[in-house]
Amino acid sequence: MNFWDVHGLAFLIFVAVFPRFTLLFAVAGPFGLLTWLGWLIVPHVTVAVLATARYWDTNPILCVIAWVIAFGGTGCENRARKKIRKKSKLQAKEA
Repeated sequence: MNFWDVHGLAFLIFVAVFPRFTLLFAVAGPFGLLTWLGWLIVPHVTVAVLATARYWDTNPILCVIAWVIAFGGTGCENRARKKIRKKSKLQAKEA
């Protein structure tokens, strides 16, 4: 199955920026316990795993890009959370 026959560029943008919403509303198929756990904890990695399982034969470059976004996206989310926590602690001390 070719990715471009099923999805388009808009899907790529949404899955990179909003992985949880895209997985919840746009990805068809049975979600097992492991997939729901991935959806909650590391959605970018879940997207990369699903993309690799389904499209590796026809679009390996997109799968590699999905893994790069998965590691980069998860890392950026963690750094953003730490900054938000630090900022909220500073604001609480000032108040």
